[in-house]
Amino acid sequence: MSLTEAKGNIMHGRHYSSSTLGHGWPLAGMAGRLQGFAAPGGRRAGRGDIRTAILRLLSEEPMHGYQIIHELADRSGGVWKPSAGSVYPTLQLLCDEGLVESEQAAGKKVYHLTESGRDAVAEFDGKRAPWEDAAEAVPGGSGYHQAAGRLLQAVFQVGKTGSAAQWAAAAAVMDTARKQLYAVLAED
Repeated sequence: MSLTEAKGNIMHGRHYSSSTLGHGWPLAGMAGRLQGFAAPGGRRAGRGDIRTAILRLLSEEPMHGYQIIHELADRSGGVWKPSAGSVYPTLQLLCDEGLVESEQAAGKKVYHLTESGRDAVAEFDGKRAPWEDAAEAVPGGSGYHQAAGRLLQAVFQVGKTGSAAQWAAAAAVMDTARKQLYAVLAED
């Protein structure tokens, strides 16, 4: 099937959802359909995990919410990147419980532990951090997922801003990469 035919199928709803990213390329669910991309059973971090993770991070240094999200992604090797919709409500809950306080610094709300928060973190001594568990829960390791994520970003960018010639060139690169990946599996 040519690139033009594939785009026609995508744009007319054949085999793909109608949600697209620029020039008719599929977006919704594409990453989720990659075999082996998610943790076993689609594992997501539990509410207790985010609470524990935030407390542990704040025991190291004060941070704002965006820093917390990126720090967790970095420490888990890109496997666990909690949403703002889970981090900020948890920070508010921790403030309400008196474990965390916030203050404005350089136009951002920076959070730090209270004395009660430091006592709560002491309970985690000797236990594994949630980001360690998240990183190990993924088959193939986190490096695999970071590379796949970077590849998908490039694919989406070419699909969104590329010309017809660039789409054709990218399709050839992806076809070659697909064959090489199957060759890796065939090595065993």
